[in-house]
Amino acid sequence: MSEELKPEAVDPISSSPNTAPEHDLTPHAPLVTPQFGKPGGSRELLNLALPLVVSQSFMTVQVFVDAVLLSRHDPLEMAASFPAVMWYWLFFGVLQVTAGYTSTFVAQYTGAQRAHRVGPAVWQGIHFAVVAGLLFLVVVPLSSWFISLGGHTPEIQRLETIYLKCLAFAGLPMLVMSAVNGFFSGRGQTWIVLAIEGFGTLVNITLALVLIFGRWGIPEMGIEGAGWATVVGSWAAALFALALMLRKRYRAEFNTSGWRPERELFRRLMKYGGPAGMQVFLDVLVFNFFTQLVGRLGDAPLGATTLTIRLNMIAFLPMMGLGQAICILVGQRLGENRPDLAEKSAYTGLKWSFGYMTLVALAYVAIPMLLVEPFRPDKPEEQEKFATIIAIVPTLLICVAVFSIADSINLSFAFALRGAGDTKYVTMLTFSLAWPLMVIPTAITVSAGGSVYWCWVFVTLHIIGMSVCFWFRFRSGKWKSMRVIEPSPV
Repeated sequence: MSEELKPEAVDPISSSPNTAPEHDLTPHAPLVTPQFGKPGGSRELLNLALPLVVSQSFMTVQVFVDAVLLSRHDPLEMAASFPAVMWYWLFFGVLQVTAGYTSTFVAQYTGAQRAHRVGPAVWQGIHFAVVAGLLFLVVVPLSSWFISLGGHTPEIQRLETIYLKCLAFAGLPMLVMSAVNGFFSGRGQTWIVLAIEGFGTLVNITLALVLIFGRWGIPEMGIEGAGWATVVGSWAAALFALALMLRKRYRAEFNTSGWRPERELFRRLMKYGGPAGMQVFLDVLVFNFFTQLVGRLGDAPLGATTLTIRLNMIAFLPMMGLGQAICILVGQRLGENRPDLAEKSAYTGLKWSFGYMTLVALAYVAIPMLLVEPFRPDKPEEQEKFATIIAIVPTLLICVAVFSIADSINLSFAFALRGAGDTKYVTMLTFSLAWPLMVIPTAITVSAGGSVYWCWVFVTLHIIGMSVCFWFRFRSGKWKSMRVIEPSPV
């Protein structure tokens, strides 16, 4: 890296980076200009966010379809699928967010008009994805042990183990896809990300229909079929993404053929992407503990908790696309040395996410039974079991309605901080609040034979506390002088 200088000294927790002597802080024209609206306005944000929201909606559709298909095949498979997914994301989430943090590097390089550094930054993420994806296969022989820690009934544990073993083989392609998607999303080509996600989802759902119930001469596989459908769909999407990135036009303009490892660039990806991934790890860890603890109260509380979280995911996942758009715009504006526009984009995103989550909260309160109806099993012998589950869900959805409003604040400011590189603070906040506000009180409640409703009250308190802390951190303005890219050459 002959054009690079020593990276700036950044302490994302306690101080602002010392960028003044090394960076040219004069605002300059962006490499990518908005197609619609004024910089920092709603039209610019929505133009970027809409494909990402739709792509997250594909994931929502995939989660919803898998849950519905499994519930119709066997409600126990639906109940078992979520704890298995939580164990999967406990280890996979940290890796995926680290690999996908290439989008922030691409956004800042794009804003700084340094297109030749975009390709090498993405390749560092791909190198990480391949190594991490191969190491992730260690989950296969350890699946039974992990699942046994939950203390669920033997049949639930058997189904959870089957699903987790299948999902482990989807790790490598999903990591590669996350790194490559950063190349497109970080530059604002979010419609291409939509095409990649849509293609993978189509393959997944088609195979799930065939493998779960047994079609076209293929034997009925149940929850195992859902797992292998996810593996094949992930590989299809990853290969499609790589083929698009390696087109001739991108090799010439963005140096996407620059596949060689760069020690310093890789170190910075780990420095900033690692804490971002660790935040997801800690977040999934506490919710995994929460789910495992609730499962000790019985199959009905576990099934109701699983169904409630799935309903929340279906509504919330599209907003992840809006958060990604906020992250990209903040990164590009900081690359342009325009923190004022970065701040404006974050508040614009907050306005939209708050409005959306308010509508979602109203639906949770007003029509809870209508929301759970698609999950009702077809088999008459399963109806009574399902009735014990849905009797609990409406009260749990009241808690979800309350913390959904707070989650809109979490989403907007957490992604804005991530776009600047302030990832260590986000990680430390997740670790320090979750245990005293949610996990420990839930453990005490379960050990005392308490109610599942009190457990969900603690979840609500935790998310509200997070939103307050994120708001104060963003208002402090320390993130405005942070950068993840190396200084421009003098």
